[in-house]
Parts: sequence; structure tokens; C-alpha cells
Amino acid sequence: MKDIILYKDYIGSVHYSTEDEVFFGKIEGINDSISFEGSSVTELKAAFEEAVEDYIELCQLNGKEPKKTYKGSFNIRIRPELHKQAVQLALMEGKSLNQFIETAIEERIMQSV
Repeated sequence: MKDIILYKDYIGSVHYSTEDEVFFGKIEGINDSISFEGSSVTELKAAFEEAVEDYIELCQLNGKEPKKTYKGSFNIRIRPELHKQAVQLALMEGKSLNQFIETAIEERIMQSV
């Protein structure tokens, strides 16, 4: 994992400003823009957790789903040769390109769990 922080199944991006000498980030995977910051790792973690708790509470008060919803389709751009190889391998496995890519993503996610 790189430059992220986790709390209650929420991911926060983490960055550092040398100009301001502060860590900062935002909650990822939501439909809103919620940021947090701290001058130390301990402060950053506390600010992130507080931001998540506040956001969950605000969503509950407004009857809003806190997590971003995904529709299950997205466009990707890859090198033409890789595209060709993926199509050929999918055909050899008796799969559509979508099935092939979905399986590849599932396998990669299972490796990281």
C-alpha cells in the first residue's frame, strides 16, 4: 500500500506539503469532497478518523448513502499489442474480453487480500 490510510473500510489519500509542513488528504470512494490534515502522522490519523465519523453521521442525518456507487462498467486504455494479446487469450479460453478482464481483476484482488 502506498500513500493511503484506512479506517472503517474508508480509504484516505495521504500527501505531504513541504511548503506548509503538513500532511493532508481526502476521503476516497465517496461522492463528496472531504479533506483532512495534520502536522504529524498521529494528528493525520486522528483527523482522518474524525472526518470519516463526521461524514458518516452527516450522511445518516441526510438519508444519503455514504459510499460511492459503481455501475460496473468503465473504459480503459492499454497498449494496442496488449489489447490484441488479451483478445487472443480470451478467445483461446472461450471467453469474451469482458469475462477475461473480469477474471484477471478478480484474481489480482484475491492475491492482495
